[in-house]
Amino acid sequence: MAKVTREEVEHIANLARLEITEDATAEMQETLESILNFANHIDTADTSEVEPTYHVLDLQNVLREDKADEGIPQELALKNAKETEDGQFKVPSIMNEEDA
Repeated sequence: MAKVTREEVEHIANLARLEITEDATAEMQETLESILNFANHIDTADTSEVEPTYHVLDLQNVLREDKADEGIPQELALKNAKETEDGQFKVPSIMNEEDA
C-alpha cells in the first residue's frame, strides 16, 4: 500500500509550478496513492512465461538501398533565387556586429 504525504504532493505541485489548495492537495494525495497502488498491483502479475517484446507490433524496418543519385545542376537550383553571389544563395545577414 503506497502512502503519499501532503508534503510530497506540495513538492510535486511546486515542481510543476502549480498553486494548489488544501482541498486539492488532499484529493491529489488520494489520486496519486491510487495510481501508485495500481502500479504495484501490476508488478504482481506473473510474466515468467511471457517473451519480452521490443515493440507492440511485429514490425521490421524496411530500408531502401543507400545509393547516391545525381543532384540537380547548380544553375537550375539557383534559377529562381532572388539574389545569388559566387554561385550561392544570398540571404540577409542574421547576426549583429556584437554576435560576430
